[in-house]
Amino acid sequence: MCDRERGWSEVPLVKTWQLIAGSAVAGLALSVAAVTAAGPWDSGQRKAERDTAASWDRTGGADHGGGPGSGALPEAAPSAPGVLGAIGPGAPRAQSAPAAPASAGGLAAALKPLLADPALGSLRTASVVDTATGQVLYESGARDAMTPASTVKIATAAAVLAALGPEHRIRTTVTPGDTPGQIVLAGGGDPSLTAKKKSPAGSGGSLVALAADTAQALKAAGTDTVTLGYDDSLYTGPARHPIGTNPNIAPVTALTADEGRPDDSTSGPVDRSDDPSEDAARAFRTLLAERGIKVTGEPAKAKAAADVQPLAVTLSTPVAGLVERMLTNSDNDIAEALARQTALASGRPASFEGAEKAVTDRLTALGIDTAGSRFADGSGLNRADKVSAGLLTGLLTKAADPQRPELRPVLTGLPVAGFTGTLKARNSGSPAAGLIRAKTGTLSGVNSLSGTVVDSSGRLLAFAFLTANTPGPEGAEKALDKLAAAVATAS
Repeated sequence: MCDRERGWSEVPLVKTWQLIAGSAVAGLALSVAAVTAAGPWDSGQRKAERDTAASWDRTGGADHGGGPGSGALPEAAPSAPGVLGAIGPGAPRAQSAPAAPASAGGLAAALKPLLADPALGSLRTASVVDTATGQVLYESGARDAMTPASTVKIATAAAVLAALGPEHRIRTTVTPGDTPGQIVLAGGGDPSLTAKKKSPAGSGGSLVALAADTAQALKAAGTDTVTLGYDDSLYTGPARHPIGTNPNIAPVTALTADEGRPDDSTSGPVDRSDDPSEDAARAFRTLLAERGIKVTGEPAKAKAAADVQPLAVTLSTPVAGLVERMLTNSDNDIAEALARQTALASGRPASFEGAEKAVTDRLTALGIDTAGSRFADGSGLNRADKVSAGLLTGLLTKAADPQRPELRPVLTGLPVAGFTGTLKARNSGSPAAGLIRAKTGTLSGVNSLSGTVVDSSGRLLAFAFLTANTPGPEGAEKALDKLAAAVATAS
């Protein structure tokens, strides 16, 4: 057996609010230099934050040298000196700490007229919290359960990170079958699994590598002809999302390559495979044939033998990286896979119902009040989902807690306004670009925005705005963007 793991590097853990405050204050320059150039993800860590952390640690980092015993301090990240000096661990003593957060009165004065915008529909709720202290700076209907659309992915992210931790990887295996000459491709629910030689989505489980390792193991055993079974039984219940056939999500199965996409797209709507498991098995058969292993007959459903040493294994992107991809691009397929991984880790059936109960249990265990909430799916496509603005800011505050480093990818995965993911075209060119990091939510008549900003005093604030019965998405999105920008600039 050969485990081909994809790259993952550990980084020093420092206070989340310090890192994100520094990143946000850097604004446009930091976003362009670090986020755009380095790409949205880097082994489950934002590259700019990894470099910042390295600049605060004597052992250095990937781009700084000065390893243990060298005696040399690592160089700071390019934008760090003037930006992070006041709040970083190495701040000169002459520099002062951040001022007190914006007053609740000032924030209310800025938000109330913006919340009255008719573009926000007939019902709107709001919550703004200082993550360092937990102080509620503004709220309006903050405990009212609303349909959150894709902002529910914040809950999905927190639950799976609490259940499995950021470094957990999902296995896809090939095992000997029950009959002579049979092998079984068994899915573990890896949403990063790809059949492409170089996945446009980035690192993850690879059917190409798995086929190479399987062929090597078979040839070493003197076998060059097999029958192929595939096992996707890890998930239970309906594979189709309750919304039915939809270009925004593939059937949810434990064995899916490239999210059931027939092209090179990595996000956004596109017609999906009707049977991702069978398609993945057929792709694997072709890859085996290219490596000298003849597969007789068509791939057929089979049950992988329990407690048998696998012939080969491929591992997913770490959960931290999966969470970041999900949040940045609002990836529904990853969201549903992570909800089911939460169910499995909690001893629940890997179904929509099992995931709902598991997510609820995990959030409750984190100390989040889930009364009135419902997590009918992991993606937010289901209108039966119900969360409050206060629940979302509560989760973001938990993710900013230095005592909860495992939840940090909830924050680092949020898109950056004007630069990445679903916020790339929003607040672009405005003073808020590069400062707001938030998860969007959009269904017909439902628009939401929840994330973090750094206010004018340098404090990290969590916010959530949920709306219902909006007359149209364009006006609602612009109104939500104004609200988020106001949180960043109010004093």
